Amino acid sequence: MSQQEDDLRALAKIMDFLRAISIILVVTNVYWFCHSTFEQWGTTIGVVDRILHGFDRTSGLYHSIHNSKLFALLLLALSCLGTKGVKNEGVEWKTIWIFLGVGLALFFLNWWIPTIAASTFRTSSYIITSGCGFACILMAGTWISRLLKNNMMDDVFNNENESFQQETRLLTNEYSINLPTRFYYKKRWNKGWINIVNPFRASIVLGTPGSGKSYAVVNSYIRQQIEKCYSMYIYDYKFSDLSIIAYNQLLKHKDKYKELYGVEPKFYVINFDDPRRSHRCNPIHPDFMTDISDAYESAYTILLNLNKTWVQKQGDFFVESPIILLASIIWYLRIYEGGKYCTFPHAIEFLNRRYEDIFPILTSYPELENYLSPFMDAWQSGAQDQLQGQIASAKIPLSRMISPQLYWVMSESEFTLDINNPKSPKILCVGNNPDRQNIYGAALGLYNSRIVKLINKKGMIKSSVIIDELPTIYFKGLDNLIATARSNKVAVCLGFQDFSQLERDYGKPEAAVVMNTVGNIFSGQVVGSTAKTLSERFGKVLQKRQSISINRQDVSTSFNTQMDSIIPPSKISTLTQGMFVGAVCDNFDERIEQKIFHAEIVVDNATVTAETKAYKQIPVIHEFLDENGNDCMDEAIKSNYDKIKADVRRIVAIELARIEADPTLRHLHKK
Repeated sequence: MSQQEDDLRALAKIMDFLRAISIILVVTNVYWFCHSTFEQWGTTIGVVDRILHGFDRTSGLYHSIHNSKLFALLLLALSCLGTKGVKNEGVEWKTIWIFLGVGLALFFLNWWIPTIAASTFRTSSYIITSGCGFACILMAGTWISRLLKNNMMDDVFNNENESFQQETRLLTNEYSINLPTRFYYKKRWNKGWINIVNPFRASIVLGTPGSGKSYAVVNSYIRQQIEKCYSMYIYDYKFSDLSIIAYNQLLKHKDKYKELYGVEPKFYVINFDDPRRSHRCNPIHPDFMTDISDAYESAYTILLNLNKTWVQKQGDFFVESPIILLASIIWYLRIYEGGKYCTFPHAIEFLNRRYEDIFPILTSYPELENYLSPFMDAWQSGAQDQLQGQIASAKIPLSRMISPQLYWVMSESEFTLDINNPKSPKILCVGNNPDRQNIYGAALGLYNSRIVKLINKKGMIKSSVIIDELPTIYFKGLDNLIATARSNKVAVCLGFQDFSQLERDYGKPEAAVVMNTVGNIFSGQVVGSTAKTLSERFGKVLQKRQSISINRQDVSTSFNTQMDSIIPPSKISTLTQGMFVGAVCDNFDERIEQKIFHAEIVVDNATVTAETKAYKQIPVIHEFLDENGNDCMDEAIKSNYDKIKADVRRIVAIELARIEADPTLRHLHKK
């Protein structure tokens, strides 16, 4: 430390010496070129005259009025570079330029004054202009040196320290999604790429509304995955924003599917709002229900979608009771006449019959007897209030789903949900409606749970599950799908606003599993705990820090390094629309050194706009025309609704008659 202080003191002395020489040169310039006046005053010094004449002979220092001034200005500039005076925070560049301009004008543009006749006025004017000019230049030079040295305010938001080199290579394979980017590094914008080389390790896309997560990321996933011949399941919260992209992209790339798989893919839509543009599909089709656990899972999904608060109360008596009751009804319909009436609408209608009728029917089957024993105990013991409470917990939420249109879509099957079957690849889009999301979400959640079971198998083609606005629907088995589907080539992409939203609707344990098992993360603007969690996930980097200490005599600047967040929460909380932070994963044979990114995802708006204008609408699937060409949609849907009700009434009547005719079962039915 003492050595450093000695060096600083020595440097200060050198700078002072240079400045003193520059001042002397200015004084001698005045003395030389106003010498006649000094002779009149009798103030000349013979020794000084001889020394100056010697300098002039050897160096030409005084051959011109400007030579000594230029040399003085050079020495002054050198002395200013080593100046460590106290920083004046009030000085601005405008003030510096004014002083410098005035100083140079006074210092150099007074060359004509010594050419006039010698007089006291002449000499005084030259001394004043040269002295004032030199003083102004000295002040400006000192201020400039201080501003150049003390540049701590040039990067007030620490952008330089928090910018970093990102991936600039384009890495592609048969599964990859590649997004062009623009990132800031070393005071300029650079072109780069986000390479999702392994989408099967799942992706999440976060961002507040308007952050660009759908436009920049989700839409790109759909376009590129269809281009690479993925089978797809898309949950379209704001139908038909995503569905129409998928449909038109499929029209462009049908030939690629046929070349790869030998068969063209089929496009299917589930849309409760417009039956004309919706296919029909029974999510509890008997062919895909092999065990009563499948029925339980379906009942679980439906009721938890209708009652989001039940997610936090799993295991409670009044949560499990209605689930078991609905599961028993679904399985009963599965085993009755080979599953002829095993549809979701039939299950709702059966549940809404009198419990005096449905319990004898259900308990007459040995497979269901154990499941229903709590209900039968309550019924036989006369605990009517308890029993009615259990049944009402199922009836009340399910009654919201009694809709002729919903019954129409879910009562028949025009296709199967094995979307990644190599013999019949499918693109399936299911549409919700924000105005009726609670009702439709329960039905769509049933499709989700069945698809998860069907696609996560060996020997299938590559597939993609895209769920935008995930919290609007309860997706049972989501955590397990993310954890296990990689080996079966199922790519999962989930879009939601922040982690707290996911915790609210899925519960903390499941939300934590989802957050911790995904390999690819995209985040637009998010705030609070989500931003903090992401910042911690991205880690820290070595950053340079500058500090300054100012006192009355001196100013000292110090530099140090420390580990700090590479992307702090404050940056994530204030991201511009289209800017994303995140991280990707890699493969054994496709290493990505820099997995973290903080960049703008570049979208060719002109191309996207042109494509959008040329999009074809999803075609009409059911015409609903009679023999005379008249629209009969309402009649057809109403007829299907009435048929389902009649089916259930007939089933109940037949089953009760069977029980009455069987002496071993007759005791079950109390008239």
